[in-house]
Parts: sequence; C-alpha cells; structure tokens
Amino acid sequence: MPAPRFSVLSVLIPCYNEEATIERTLDAVFAQRSGLQSLGLGLQIVAVDDASNDETYDRLLRRAETGGEALIVARHPENRGKGAAIRTARQHATGDIAIIQDADLEYDPTDIPAMIKPILDGQADAVVGTRFGGGGAHRVLYFWHRVGNMGLTILSNMFTNLSLTDMEVGYKAFTMDAFRRMHLTNSRFGIEPEIVARLSQMGARVFEVPISYYGRTYAEGKKITWRDGVAALNHIARAHLSSRAQERLPGVHA
Repeated sequence: MPAPRFSVLSVLIPCYNEEATIERTLDAVFAQRSGLQSLGLGLQIVAVDDASNDETYDRLLRRAETGGEALIVARHPENRGKGAAIRTARQHATGDIAIIQDADLEYDPTDIPAMIKPILDGQADAVVGTRFGGGGAHRVLYFWHRVGNMGLTILSNMFTNLSLTDMEVGYKAFTMDAFRRMHLTNSRFGIEPEIVARLSQMGARVFEVPISYYGRTYAEGKKITWRDGVAALNHIARAHLSSRAQERLPGVHA
C-alpha cells in the first residue's frame, strides 16, 4: 500500500508572554522550510497569542505584516490556557499534517522532520515525542518533575493501554484528519493527557520519537507547576470517563 501524499505542514504555536523567544522560535521553524520542501511539504505557521501582557502579540503582528511568510496570527481577548490556544490554532490550520511547537524553544524545530516521518511514511496517525528516549541533547533540570512525569505517564498508559514513555511532552504531531476528529475540551495544560486519551480512543496508530529538550527554569519563564501535575490526575480520569464522545478513525473498529 503506497504512503499517503501530504502537501502542507501546519506548525501550531500557542503563545503566552513569550516576547523573549517568539521571534527566534519563528526563525527556527522557518529555517526548516528547505528541508520540508525536499519532503514535498509546504510550511504554514499558526501562532495564537493567549492574551499576553507583554509584546508577544505585537511582535507576531509585525512579523506577519512583513509578508513573504506563511504566518497566521490569532489572539484571545483574555487568557484561556494552552489547550484553548491549540484548539484555536486548529480552527485556522489548513495543512495535511499538524505539529504543536511550544513558543519557548524548549523543543528544537530541527526535530520536526523526524517527528513527522512516521506520518509521511504512512505508518502513523500521530507521533508523540519523548524526552526520555535517548535522543538529542537534554538539559538536566528537576528530579521531582521527572518522577512526577513518570507517574502520570504510567497512570495514563493504564487507562489508554498505550506504552508511551513521556505522555506530558508538548511535542505532538498528527494527520490533520486525526487532529480534527479529536474531542478536545481542556483549556489548559490538561490538553496533554487529553490528546493522548483521544488518540487511544479513536484507535489511532501512535508512534514515539526521541527528541532534544532544552528545558527552562522558573526564573527563565517555565510556567507548568506541581499544581498542574496534580490536576493531570483529574484530567486523565475525565478523558477516560468521556470516551464515548470520541469518534473512531475511519476504518478502525472497536
């Protein structure tokens, strides 16, 4: 069976108070253009500012107004959270494949080709990055974050029957068909376990790819806290209890 043909990659960038990194993030993503062209893909970026109170939105607008780049900018009038920004970006994206790229450069855009390769090869409906798979460079940071992540990943795997090593990772890619079919309701960081649950419930073919990770400290702008980890327990359970709301992918049988 031949691999499906894809023509455009949509890179979705949720943003909140990222004036220090957003332009470098855009540069790094646009730098992948020639490599994507060699794969037969055009590039679209959809950036959603989640009511930042710094210059993030102004910098995005200036960049979009310069022309010559496939950049769509949207903005929430009030802060709604990462999950809401991802859902807004989904509404504007027109590509065949979507990948979520955080605005803070904790994830390296040079990993994009590796992330989407299983989709391009027709093997996967979704790809989840892993910071613990022996990939590229990793900044060494918080021990208890790692322990908490492992515990949440194990719990998520118990509900989904997947064998991921890094459920909470923000680097996730999908065919646009699978992405649009996801029943996503969580507005904040709970979007990560919800996405994984929906992939399992729709019967998606999920691959995992090692990635580089350049984590930030809280002084450098890291936003997720232990409270989000505790809340993730509830999000995992809620996604499981609402499984009937998720449709299956075409051709997948229960």
